[in-house]
Amino acid sequence: MIRQLTAFCSRDVRVADVSGKADVSTQRPILMEKPDIVVGTPSRILAHLNAQNLLLHSSLEMLVVDEADLLFSFGFEADLKNLLCHLPKIYQSFLMSATLSEDVQSLKELLLHNPVILKLQGSQLPDSSQLQQYSINCEEEDKFLLIYTLLKLRLVQGKTLLFVGAVDRSYRLKLFLEQFGIPTCVLNSELPVGSRCHIISQFNQGFYDYIIAADEESLAVPAEGAASAEAAAGKGKKKKNSEKAGKSKDKEFGVSRGVDFQNVSNVINFDFPTTVESYIHRVGRTARADNPGTALSFISHKEVALLSDVEEALTGDHSGSVLKPYKFKMEEIEGFRYRCRDAMRSVTKQAVREARLKEIKQELLNSEKLKTYFEDNPRDLQLLRHDKDLHPAVVKPHLRNLPDYLIPDTLRNVINPLSCKNRRKRKEKPKLGVVKTSFKNTRGKDPLKSFRYTRGKNRKGKAAQS
Repeated sequence: MIRQLTAFCSRDVRVADVSGKADVSTQRPILMEKPDIVVGTPSRILAHLNAQNLLLHSSLEMLVVDEADLLFSFGFEADLKNLLCHLPKIYQSFLMSATLSEDVQSLKELLLHNPVILKLQGSQLPDSSQLQQYSINCEEEDKFLLIYTLLKLRLVQGKTLLFVGAVDRSYRLKLFLEQFGIPTCVLNSELPVGSRCHIISQFNQGFYDYIIAADEESLAVPAEGAASAEAAAGKGKKKKNSEKAGKSKDKEFGVSRGVDFQNVSNVINFDFPTTVESYIHRVGRTARADNPGTALSFISHKEVALLSDVEEALTGDHSGSVLKPYKFKMEEIEGFRYRCRDAMRSVTKQAVREARLKEIKQELLNSEKLKTYFEDNPRDLQLLRHDKDLHPAVVKPHLRNLPDYLIPDTLRNVINPLSCKNRRKRKEKPKLGVVKTSFKNTRGKDPLKSFRYTRGKNRKGKAAQS
């Protein structure tokens, strides 16, 4: 983004990006040229300071901290505290955040002195001409039935983000869709940061169309609850570890916000978000830069109150965004229900646990040690795909194929319009009259004994004519 802003003044304003994972020594020549702007993560900046590639005591004039509410959740708390001793006494600092959480308050106390707070009030979401928002009431089983229908029949076109409320739910949905041959990849905070970045990069490049993202609000155990549970068990060491884990995980670790998803056409809330802010951040992944987008939310009876809160907040906005009912005739797809039930029986809790373990093992194989090899052998890069089948559940091959008789008549033209043309050709009446063939009725005869060789006679006849 900084390079784009300085594209027409690159000679006057020099930018150095040290946020990559290249070796510190290879980035040293870039910093020796004394750029005007240095962009990097707290850990990379600290590494260059320790290597004496940067001297902030005498050169720093402005410090900009973007996405401040995500820095602690990504594990940069210790690095930020270590950076304080390298900062000069006088400098101007800016701290940008989408929300004012406890982590932001603590970071503000570390970096800012008597700050001025600016709250930018703008349109939360695009208007209805650019972003279409829908909701449909469906219970747990109907959610799986509907998502299967939308994806298998290709009723959802383009890149799609599917949001769920927990890590277990993301793997449960992935294993369910694998039964029908629908490839998806999972994105959650359990995966290493490098793997998450690689998943997003491949998604932006068009390697796959579906990402199942987990907003782990259920994973962030409150520190008080964890402390009381551990106090009852009498384990002090585990208490400290649980408190650290609770602080290191934000309610939303950065999937629904703070991630640069490109050209997202659809957002599907498989599990409805628990707050209005979370809904805005999720749906805000689509309909960007004047591109159209669609948001579809599945609403169970437990989530109706959350839907009313979101509708009230969006109706009060000047953009006029309102969730419209998604008119889908569920009775039309009742023929798919037994297939979905059959697939859901295979996705057990044990299968979900095995899938999570297998996913971590796969990401270990996709480590940085293999990066140079895949750069030299780009064909083998397919091994790093994140939408591979995990298959800890029993896969039933017949579920991959969708029988023609199960497709509702109202959706046949939408799914595959060419198939209708083929059916018309099949239904064409045969031509009247006797069809002449070169085969005689040899029923009851041995074809080898009745075969006659006439090549020599034809040659003699042609010779006589000549």
